[in-house]
Amino acid sequence: MDTDRLPGCYRHPDRDTGITCTRCERPICPECMISASVGFQCPECVRGGSGTGHQPSANAPRTIAGGVVAADPHLVTKILIGINVLVFLAVLADPALAVPMELIGRYREFAYLAGPVHGVSTGEYHRLLTSVFLHVEWWHIIGNMIGLWVIGGPLEAALGRVRYLAVFLLSGLGGSALVYLLSEPNVPTLGASGAVFGLLGATVVLAKRLRYEMRPVIVMVVLMLVLTFVPLGGALTVSWQAHVGGLVTGALVGLGMLMPAAGRHRALVQWGTCAVAFLLAVMLILIRTAELT
Repeated sequence: MDTDRLPGCYRHPDRDTGITCTRCERPICPECMISASVGFQCPECVRGGSGTGHQPSANAPRTIAGGVVAADPHLVTKILIGINVLVFLAVLADPALAVPMELIGRYREFAYLAGPVHGVSTGEYHRLLTSVFLHVEWWHIIGNMIGLWVIGGPLEAALGRVRYLAVFLLSGLGGSALVYLLSEPNVPTLGASGAVFGLLGATVVLAKRLRYEMRPVIVMVVLMLVLTFVPLGGALTVSWQAHVGGLVTGALVGLGMLMPAAGRHRALVQWGTCAVAFLLAVMLILIRTAELT
């Protein structure tokens, strides 16, 4: 441990600083320090003491990615788990609800009677995301929700709610896009594992950014990839395309969210990276749609 390292700004933990607020004595970086009659003060002390300063949202403590530190740092993770559980219970009550939500490229309803054609290639693009929240087996949802809580909770606290949700959704989309591109068009795929792998990819980037011990994270990634590619027998079928697509997408978006050299252009880099990840997924989807139609 480097004991000589300067403390990080309380609003921007990734920025080392030797300056402290003269009132509350919290470390502040040059962007946060406000000149006072004696020394410098932080935005909160200025606003609280004189009724001036930045807007409340600007005064709020920030995560390492620039998100606002929330009172409940795991709220989005809880909501995502709740949505998955509600969908699971709804499908348990009426299994027919799962059919229009599954990720499937192209299939013909009532094949022997020349029925209507369904699937992503027919314009049902909602399946690429609805399938991320769909589970039909109890072991499937339990495993994915444990992974979502264990991996997603700490990541949400580190990134902030909006950025964390962006990683989850884009990872789910990236995993679905690779499934759509490489899987048989008439084989349905479902589950949140692609998005969970994306959170794992972003966690690897976060651990590297914070200079944490990398071995436990790398071991987790390797173990999960082994479980992806090594058949376990029985009825368990794992979509390696969803796992790999989600992992790569999550790592890519995580790099944009946590790029230390972004500086004042951090928001532009972050949302620009999200846009690139989205466009790459769209490109794969359009290529596959052209092949199937």
